[in-house]
Amino acid sequence: MTEPIVFPTDPAGWLAFAATRTDERLAGIDEIVAQLKDGSERTALEVLGLWNDLQTDLRRAHSEAEVLSEVHPDREVREAAESRTSAAQAKEAELMTDADLAAVFAATDATGLDVDAARLREHMLRDFRRGGADRDAATRERLRELAARETELSVTFARNIREGRREVRVAPEKLEGLPHDFIDGHPVGDDGLVAISTDNLDVMAVMNYARDRETRIALRRARADLAWPENDAVLAELLQIRQQHAELLGYASWADYETEDRMAGSAARVASFLDEVDGASKTASDAEYELLLARLREDEPDAESVTAADSLYLLTRLHEERFAVDAQQVRRHLDFSRVLEGLLATTGRLFDIEYVPVHVATWHDDVRSYDVVRAGARIGRIHLDLHPREGKFNHAACFPLAPGVRGKVVPEAALVCNFPRALMEHREVQTFFHEFGHLVHDILGGDQLWAPFSGVATEWDFVEAPSQMLEEWVWDADVLATFAIDDAGEPIPAELVERMREADAFGRALLVRTQLGHARVSYHLHMDRPADLAAATDHWYAVSSPLGPIEGTHSYAAFGHLTGYGSCYYTYQWSLVIARDLLTGFGAGLMDAESAARYRREILEPGGRRDAADLVEAFLGRPFTVDAYRRWLGSPAA
Repeated sequence: MTEPIVFPTDPAGWLAFAATRTDERLAGIDEIVAQLKDGSERTALEVLGLWNDLQTDLRRAHSEAEVLSEVHPDREVREAAESRTSAAQAKEAELMTDADLAAVFAATDATGLDVDAARLREHMLRDFRRGGADRDAATRERLRELAARETELSVTFARNIREGRREVRVAPEKLEGLPHDFIDGHPVGDDGLVAISTDNLDVMAVMNYARDRETRIALRRARADLAWPENDAVLAELLQIRQQHAELLGYASWADYETEDRMAGSAARVASFLDEVDGASKTASDAEYELLLARLREDEPDAESVTAADSLYLLTRLHEERFAVDAQQVRRHLDFSRVLEGLLATTGRLFDIEYVPVHVATWHDDVRSYDVVRAGARIGRIHLDLHPREGKFNHAACFPLAPGVRGKVVPEAALVCNFPRALMEHREVQTFFHEFGHLVHDILGGDQLWAPFSGVATEWDFVEAPSQMLEEWVWDADVLATFAIDDAGEPIPAELVERMREADAFGRALLVRTQLGHARVSYHLHMDRPADLAAATDHWYAVSSPLGPIEGTHSYAAFGHLTGYGSCYYTYQWSLVIARDLLTGFGAGLMDAESAARYRREILEPGGRRDAADLVEAFLGRPFTVDAYRRWLGSPAA
């Protein structure tokens, strides 16, 4: 089996790695394409084998470049990697519009292929059609041009967000309520003011704890306007390019194109699903909002509405006052190092794997690398890049590096987050488990013969479900007691965890309404392509959530999911419906070995070899339903 990626060991080598590695792989892809089209007589299995080699290199070329473009500390390396990301995506568009290449696959005979190979052939024929390989030459060329421009705009959009960091400066007394470690880490400047940035760590701390409303609003405004006005024209053109692309392929909208190969299946189904989420959450969210407004008026008697700058702070206060949950007391039990150890121990036990530290060159000294081992054999490698720094991707995500191909390539992936180095918020721990869920899915699903089925390769509106499900482990008192330990050695009390669970249920419907707003913005910006992006965005948030807007902001410019997820942010709630149902399969307890083994076998290890609905039915013994989601939301039965 090919060894994991070997990264450069010296700073100068990184620029060459970023600039040339992708080109070397793309050159190899061209050689395989020439083979496929050389007129030789080949069986379907031989054609698929060559395509498998091609896809392995294409995925590695794109993934390696994408990760470096998001994480490398040297701007020159990031820019070189960005250009090679675009080159890899352009190559994919070129392949999928290649009529001669599509004809090679169409001429193959599926007779005698096993189930997986037949599925791969069927998917390839579908993807050639979706790529436009069956269109005339002029249309194919136009599709390639549109795909290239879409890639260029998406890369620019993401770069502007990544590098759009801003600051607000406030008087020291405006930080009342914030934890001591935050205040210690934000000294007063020569002008007598304190700088607070739009980095996630600062935003989360201020939104949860700052008693001064003006400070919260100022920082929320700066965060919402991240990458504006730079991304205004970028997004407007991107929406138009995507619509043109869809129409050339015969689809009514980009959403119809995107959803065709997903569980939802159509734009119309997305719209109806969002209406279902609306109906399931509205009554509970309205009641929660009134309680938040009443609490806000205790501090601000003239307040007319609760805004996005108020909601987390008010929830933190109400959780403390109504449920005796002091978020700062919880933080004292969540030291980053112990959380990391606990996460590895919990998932290791759950999935019957070990994480063995390996000392290898990576893009930054912060990165921790591990071989993932089962029964003494390495089954993958992971890299954890977990703390913020300038120029780095500023959210949390799992990035694949290499698709697992049995006997050829070790599955490899990187987790990129922005966590504190000391005490964590419980929500940050939840995010850590969520993103790690993607990571283990990528590795455990990486034992595949066919690269297109490797790792997190299911329908895109299912991929969040395993990660959302893993979040539940951070709400379990027994699990938390193994690593949520304060400096005195005392584990977090079980009764506190129970109160945390009760408090979490309060505000849940409002959170869902916020997610509904994101989903509607994602969907309707693509469906409607409004001339006034700000007005349309404000409208869809207003009809989705009772939380008042921060007037005059342009949050769409910093909505990073509009590139990767496009019109399909609905994915998060769709997957959550499934995730809540999957948890019913752990009736014997979250650490039950038999349930965990069945889950690993039926959900994670198949990768993309089966449809997501079939994976879920194999685990649960029935098709998934919305019942568990409704119970979780506190909604009456349908």
